Amino acid sequence: MEALDQHYADYQADGGAWPQLQDSCALCHGERGQSNNAQYASLAGLPAAYIESQLHAFAEGRRHSPQMSPLAASLSDQQIQSLAAYFARRTAQTTERPADDSALAQSGQVTIAAKGCASCHGEGLAGGPLGPRLAGQSEGYLIDQLNAFKHGQRQDPAQAMNAIASTLSAEEIRATAHFLAGQAPASPQAAK
Repeated sequence: MEALDQHYADYQADGGAWPQLQDSCALCHGERGQSNNAQYASLAGLPAAYIESQLHAFAEGRRHSPQMSPLAASLSDQQIQSLAAYFARRTAQTTERPADDSALAQSGQVTIAAKGCASCHGEGLAGGPLGPRLAGQSEGYLIDQLNAFKHGQRQDPAQAMNAIASTLSAEEIRATAHFLAGQAPASPQAAK
């Protein structure tokens, strides 16, 4: 019983009384924002400003998702800020380690270096002021997002991701996602 009491005390100290708003995110994005489903992004450790901008993009129809758009549209600015701060405080972990394929990973690493991904996504691809953490996200999610940027289904305000993704072949997308999924995520502060 002491362990259970401690769990609830920690839970309330971290975000208030049960149920907390972030609990509604757990089905897709995992407990504490650490996804266990390769289809969804892990939110743990992403910069708060990035999470806020993406929630606003979903709410305003600039980013499309049948699940996220109505959920984000129902949130107040205060709730968006609260969720962003909560997930930004979490420690990121690898979503799923892909099967070992060193040649594919090496090809992805070469593509990432050639495209200068670290200039926006930070050292170690841990996230930066212009782009979110990529290291440790799932291979399937990363492939989906790169294809969405490539085909204009997702856009970033500066169009940089669209331009870069449009130059990638299907094999380069697969290799890039494979390499990134195998990287241990670090917080942006730890990567500096």
